[in-house]
Amino acid sequence: MSDVHEQLRDMARRFAESEVRPLAEELDRDERFPAELYTKMAELGLFGITLPPEHGGAGMDCHAYALVMEELSRAYASIADQCGLVELCATLLSQHGTDAQRAQWLPDILAARKRVAYCITEAGAGTDVSGITTTATRTADGWLLSGNKLWIQNAPNAEVGFVLARTDKAAGKRGMSIFVVDLASKGVSRGPKEHKMGQRASMIGALHFDAVQLPADALLGVEGRGFHAMMSVLDKGRVGIASLALGIAQAGLEACVEYVKTRQQFGQPLAEMQGVQWILADMVKDISAARLLIHDAARKLDNGEPATMACSMAKCFASDTAVAQSANAVQLFGGSGYIRGFEVERLYRDAKVTQIYEGTNQIQRSIIARELLR
Repeated sequence: MSDVHEQLRDMARRFAESEVRPLAEELDRDERFPAELYTKMAELGLFGITLPPEHGGAGMDCHAYALVMEELSRAYASIADQCGLVELCATLLSQHGTDAQRAQWLPDILAARKRVAYCITEAGAGTDVSGITTTATRTADGWLLSGNKLWIQNAPNAEVGFVLARTDKAAGKRGMSIFVVDLASKGVSRGPKEHKMGQRASMIGALHFDAVQLPADALLGVEGRGFHAMMSVLDKGRVGIASLALGIAQAGLEACVEYVKTRQQFGQPLAEMQGVQWILADMVKDISAARLLIHDAARKLDNGEPATMACSMAKCFASDTAVAQSANAVQLFGGSGYIRGFEVERLYRDAKVTQIYEGTNQIQRSIIARELLR
């Protein structure tokens, strides 16, 4: 890593340890949205890490983004998840928005004054994005948006949504467009906050659009190219989720190393037992391999190389590692690991969704095979 990367990583780690970790248990228990943490993160420049400075970002690379996501997730994955969400939505605006759209939305988004929602998933269109039924129809003044979105992060409290909708029903993937929607608009309503197994301080819910009138300039990017624009940011998004999963696994490893040195069984510390040592060895080797895959994928993105396969491998391997090794962490803690209030119990719950969102790991394997056989 460069000196700048090391400085950024160390800054993110200090913030995570001093500000995030002390709140993690409370946030998980109460399912609270920690707006005060996001304000502090914005002040430190932890939102919009890869955006160019002229768009209000830090102007850094995807490697830097991966480092920040891992460090935040080591303290609590929900906080990293918010960082990743802002990065995705801000990237859409940076790459596909007009100067007027960027001026209208980016300052408040990057300063955590407005919360964003990335609105793709529907009841009949999760992994299969081509199945979306939300529509946007041209009117004399702009667009009329109707449809329903499900499992949307920040839906209960977001102010602005990036909504994928059909603008040409006959054109398949080439008939989808993105709209930047003020979620205070007439016709927008929200479902209740869902209660999740893990990452419980990261709110999700439904958004309903009942003939919502949008101005003409709500269209983001080129009409009919919304699917491709949304997919274009997912390579970086998968590096982010891979890094988030890595942070969960790393936190579990660190908790286990500390625990087995002090926990006594059969007259000796657990750390002196070969069976325990082998579990720790598997944890550290898989975590190290995941980190190398992530940094390789980030390097490819930063160098402008084809990176889709590398990003999918990193996301798939890192999230599988997070689930497997957080389970090992619970195992090493024994009965304590199954009790609320012990970090490893939360890590195990937080890990599972990393195999599901940003594209399920079954889809990642299909992408990897497709790229390999191309």
